[in-house]
Amino acid sequence: MPNPFPPLQPITLQGHGVRLAPLSPDHIPGLRDAAADGQLWRLRVTSVPEPAETEAYVATALQGLAEGHMLPFAVLDADTGAVLGTTRYHDILPAVARLEIGYTWYALSRQRTQVNTACKLLLLQYAFEALNAAVVGWRTDNFNQASQRAIERLGAKRDGVIRHHAPRRDGTVRDTVMYSLLAGEWPEVRAHLLYKLASRPA
Repeated sequence: MPNPFPPLQPITLQGHGVRLAPLSPDHIPGLRDAAADGQLWRLRVTSVPEPAETEAYVATALQGLAEGHMLPFAVLDADTGAVLGTTRYHDILPAVARLEIGYTWYALSRQRTQVNTACKLLLLQYAFEALNAAVVGWRTDNFNQASQRAIERLGAKRDGVIRHHAPRRDGTVRDTVMYSLLAGEWPEVRAHLLYKLASRPA
């Protein structure tokens, strides 16, 4: 059985042009601006909050932190401090050294850049190398093909589909596609992510 990791505490992770800072109410205006870049709340298969819902969105994330099953971050530009989006650890299960990465979204202008690769490298590195996680998971909507491709590009394995699993914002119920990455697979994934970041033009 894996060694359980301790309850997660807010921490700042930084590298490769991004800074993951503990999410706070101070980030609400920046999150509104990031979501407005592309009107991301209009996407049916994501959980990006509408502008008026951003405060409640952050409050829910911080409640998850207080309850010990979430660790939310604001994704910031390391140079300017601008809010680019958000991500978090969730479904944290210390007893079996498992957590998931999700609730991830970025301003449209920062999508298809190095931001997501950098964030995943930082999150996975901390999970596997600092917390000694045994497994990191992801979940996404069955119709969110872009998210599925992004998770698969990381090297995560598709575990299966939970049918009729969670409500969408439009009242329909989604199937949830589950992915995971084991600790033993991390070194190869780490090398791949570092290669991708080094290969991007300056």
